Amino acid sequence: MKLIIASNNAHKIKEIKEILKGEFDEIVSLREAGISHETVEDGKTFLENAMKKAREIAEISGCAALSDDSGICVHALGGAPGVFSARYAGEHGDDEANNDLVLKNLEGSADRSAHYTCAVVVAYPDGSEVHAEGYMYGKIICERRGTHGFGYDPLFVPDGQVRTVAEMTDEEKNKISHRARALHALLDVLR
Repeated sequence: MKLIIASNNAHKIKEIKEILKGEFDEIVSLREAGISHETVEDGKTFLENAMKKAREIAEISGCAALSDDSGICVHALGGAPGVFSARYAGEHGDDEANNDLVLKNLEGSADRSAHYTCAVVVAYPDGSEVHAEGYMYGKIICERRGTHGFGYDPLFVPDGQVRTVAEMTDEEKNKISHRARALHALLDVLR
């Protein structure tokens, strides 16, 4: 069975393909599938957004579709940025501005705890679907460190680690990330 990943984010696609290889006959991105659809992410939760994207791509393509929605929830900020993680500072995907705003909003806060959440959904053309969630807990540091990854990775040190996610290799990150945990939980459901 062919699986379309409802994303063109190269980092996500690489991680998803690596973890799910062997579970589907073929795994392709939206671009590789020739689909240029943009889902309006207006859900109140990560799971709602992931379900909406996966359902739309399964309907458009007639293939199984996988979508994830993920972000960081900073406890001292009441869970923000949350579902607005990619557009926290206004413009979608402006990692620098998003990181700057988190640091600004955390100034003077003793509580730096945060967690990444990932909801992942596979929707099938017949309307059935499976989903799972994964989490990575840690803290926000006061300055960026590292050059790997994306999003808030340069500010986030996972529990039990001394390095930020941006200081880890892809292989190290894929063992502990929220997306990896959600995908492994999804594998359990699929099997």
